Amino acid sequence: MTTRTREAVAAALAGSKGFSIVSNEKLLQLYATMVKCRMIAERARILLEQNNLISNFDAVAGREAVEVGVAINLLTEDSVASSQNGVVFNFIKGLSLEMIFGALPSYAAQPNFDAQLKRATGVALENKRKANGRVTVVFCGSGSASPEFWHDALSLADARQLPILFVCQNNFLAGPLRHKKRTGVAETALKVDACSFPAIAVDGNDVVAVYRVATESIAHARRGNGPTLIECKVERSKSHDPIRKMEAYLMRKGLFGKEMKIEIAAGFTRQMDAAAKVVETSHFPGKIELSSH
Repeated sequence: MTTRTREAVAAALAGSKGFSIVSNEKLLQLYATMVKCRMIAERARILLEQNNLISNFDAVAGREAVEVGVAINLLTEDSVASSQNGVVFNFIKGLSLEMIFGALPSYAAQPNFDAQLKRATGVALENKRKANGRVTVVFCGSGSASPEFWHDALSLADARQLPILFVCQNNFLAGPLRHKKRTGVAETALKVDACSFPAIAVDGNDVVAVYRVATESIAHARRGNGPTLIECKVERSKSHDPIRKMEAYLMRKGLFGKEMKIEIAAGFTRQMDAAAKVVETSHFPGKIELSSH
C-alpha cells in the first residue's frame, strides 16, 4: 500500500466529519479543473474532426460537474471504468497532455462498456481480497450497459461488499428522479430492491454537491463498508451549465472574478499548445497530426 493510499484510508477511517466543509482552495480547484476538462474536450474534438475521425467529445460538455466532482480526489492506484471516452478521468488523475493528445483516436473509439463493467467488478473484488484501500468507480450513462451485465455487477458488489461506486447519469435504469410531493426531497429512481447498499440522488450540474456525496461514498468504500450508487440528474443546457453555476457560487463567496477564468484559460491554452508541439515531433501509438488553435 502506497503512502497516499495509507493517508486516504486513514482519512476514511477517521470518519466523515473531515469532509463536512469544502475549503475555498478545493472549491477553486474544482472550478479550474472543470474549465480545463471542457477545454481539453473541445481541443480533442477539433483535432479529430480535422483528421476526418468521428468525435464523441461533444458529450463531455455539461457533464464536467459529475466527472470532476467524483474523480478529483481519486488516487493513482484507484480504477475508473466509463461508458464515455476516458480522457477527462485520465487528465484528472494526472496523465500528461502529451499522452492524451498522442492517443486521441483510442479515446474517440466507443468503449465496450459491458466488458469494462465486468473488468471493473473483477478489480474491485481483487481490491477487497487484498484489503488495499483502493476503490473502483464506474461512470455510466443511459443504456450504456446490458441489463444482465448491470444486474450481475450490482449483485456481486452487494453480496461481496465491494469497494466500488456506481455513478449513473441521466436516469440510467428507471426513468427520471422522483420527488416526494410533500417534502420536495429527491429520492433515487435507481434503487434496486434486491440490493442493500446506499443509492443517492444528486444534482449532476452542481459540482460541490457531487463532490460532497462522492467524497463520503469513497470514504465509505475505503472503510470496507461496500458500494454506493450515485444517480446524477444532468440538465444539459446553458441555464444549467455546471461551470456557470460554479462561477455564480464562487462569486457569492467573493472568490470569483472574470479575470480568473481568463487567466485559467490562457495558461491552459499555452500548456495544450506546448503538448501539441511535443506530440508533433514524437512517436505515439495512434498519433494524429496536431495543430494549435
